[in-house]
Amino acid sequence: MRSDWSVLQIRVAAEADAGVVAHGLERFQNLNVIPCMVRAERATTGLVHIELRVGGLSEQTIALIVARLGQVPSILNGYWHR
Repeated sequence: MRSDWSVLQIRVAAEADAGVVAHGLERFQNLNVIPCMVRAERATTGLVHIELRVGGLSEQTIALIVARLGQVPSILNGYWHR
C-alpha cells in the first residue's frame, strides 16, 4: 500500500426515502469513484444513517463529494473525517 493512500470516511443522515442510498451513490458514479465500503442502517428514529469509506482521494475531492451529497433533497446532513 502506498504511504500517501489513506481511507477517509463520509457519514450521512437522511430521511427514510427508498432511493436515498442510490441517489447518494450517484455522486460517486459521476466522479468515477467506487467506495471501499458502503453501509446503510435505518434507525428507530426513522432516519437512515449511511457510512462510506473511500480511499486514494484527496481531502478536496472528498469535500466536493460531501457537498454534492448535500444536494440530494432527502439528505439532512453529511460530513467526512479521517
